[in-house]
Amino acid sequence: MYLIITCKILIYIMAHQTTELLYREHHSWLYQWLRQRLASEYEAEDLAHDTFTRILTRRQESIHNPRAYLTTIAKGILVNWYQRQSLEKAYLDALSQLPEPEIPSEDHRYIILESLHKIDIILDTLPDRAKQVFLLAQIEGLKYETIAHRLEVSLITVKRDMKKAFTQCLLMM
Repeated sequence: MYLIITCKILIYIMAHQTTELLYREHHSWLYQWLRQRLASEYEAEDLAHDTFTRILTRRQESIHNPRAYLTTIAKGILVNWYQRQSLEKAYLDALSQLPEPEIPSEDHRYIILESLHKIDIILDTLPDRAKQVFLLAQIEGLKYETIAHRLEVSLITVKRDMKKAFTQCLLMM
């Protein structure tokens, strides 16, 4: 038992030493790479930090091409960041259309944005047609028959896609 715990501790230390070395040798390069793609140096710094944080949570073997590895992880984080920015902009645009008394508080806005972000993540796991069916039903309020006609699929296909979407939502909760 003691040997197993000691081995796990050594693996943990070695992984962190590898990440620390990776950070020291490549952080400034990654920051510059992100800085070229973002309008703000603060956002670039945050996303560089997020990249190394994600690396810390992964179990790694040896990294043969550190910059390619960092770029791959950073690209995924960057795509998520852009999606989140787009979602927040759409939400804030919708809020600007509301009358003053109906605008939610800052706390409620944060909760709503976090919920929208989670829903977006769930929807991205669905096949395109299932995602489209779900959005037509839930956002536009269309009936299944109308969705089937619009997408030129059978009613049973729409029902299956909705079942996939709801199942995925329940699994992610």
